[in-house]
Amino acid sequence: MKIGIDLGTANILVYVKGKGVVLNEPSVVAISEDDNRLVAVGEEAREMIGRTPGNVRAIRPMRDGVIADYLITEAMLRYVINKVARVRIFKPEVMISVPSGVTSVEKRAARDAALKAGAKDAYLIEEPLAAAIGANVPISGPSGNMIIDIGGGTSEIAVIALGGIVVSDSLRVGGNRFDESIANYIRRKYNLMIGDRTAEDVKIQIGSALPLEEPLRMDVKGRDMIAGLPRTIPITSTEITEAIEQPLQAIITAVRNVLEQTPPELSSDIIDKGMVMTGGGSLLRNLDKLLTQVTGIPCHVAENALNSVAVGTGMALENFGTFRKYLVSHS
Repeated sequence: MKIGIDLGTANILVYVKGKGVVLNEPSVVAISEDDNRLVAVGEEAREMIGRTPGNVRAIRPMRDGVIADYLITEAMLRYVINKVARVRIFKPEVMISVPSGVTSVEKRAARDAALKAGAKDAYLIEEPLAAAIGANVPISGPSGNMIIDIGGGTSEIAVIALGGIVVSDSLRVGGNRFDESIANYIRRKYNLMIGDRTAEDVKIQIGSALPLEEPLRMDVKGRDMIAGLPRTIPITSTEITEAIEQPLQAIITAVRNVLEQTPPELSSDIIDKGMVMTGGGSLLRNLDKLLTQVTGIPCHVAENALNSVAVGTGMALENFGTFRKYLVSHS
């Protein structure tokens, strides 16, 4: 059995050959403090964030795209592999995506965690490559392709040609940073504390990278920092655009940086084809338009933006012979 895993900061997605993406759950684990027992994984554990009783802790074991808590990541992988590979006669082969800027220690941690969690063999593939494969970008040809993958913890920008990454930049800014910026903005401007999940809801419902002609509005509930009591305030999409300006700027800078380092032959390919965006963060309203504006290069969001990395890891494992030479070495 072959399984592709997108081990993300925000979500863990699993692709199984012939079935597509079979699992998409938040990368959250709830642990009981008394005996370090796993209480819940995934969606069930996410429900507990910010609401747990004293003896239960909800933890996100992945931070900025890499493993922050090894044992808990291993437990999360074991849960996922067991859930997907029900027949336990054969151990599955697993392909895991890692951010392009990771150190060899971080790579080894990801591979070891998968092997300990019950994989027969574990391979690693760099996220931008996986995203490109999953978004049906023809990566093995000589022509250059640019991919921008904005996940929960990291954004990966890469120019790919002949199956390899020519220039890339990986920055630890992603959807989670947008959420934090929104929460901080609302705290500063309205003295209102809101939780992570509320901040994410605000981003999804009214967030936009560019001011909208007709601003969207929504009510946000939180705790008043002065009175200490619950309070509701109206917020507009214009304010959210202002709130997320800094993380957006960081992404723009990285995109420009990669374009500046791209060899001229590949630059001309990219102007013709445009840039492809994947990852949950790319679904932010008008982010593609913003990038088109600042670079002058057309930018489009892949159809399966949320799943492209997971699909790419699975496809790379299915066509192992073809992609073998592009994978991250075991060292």
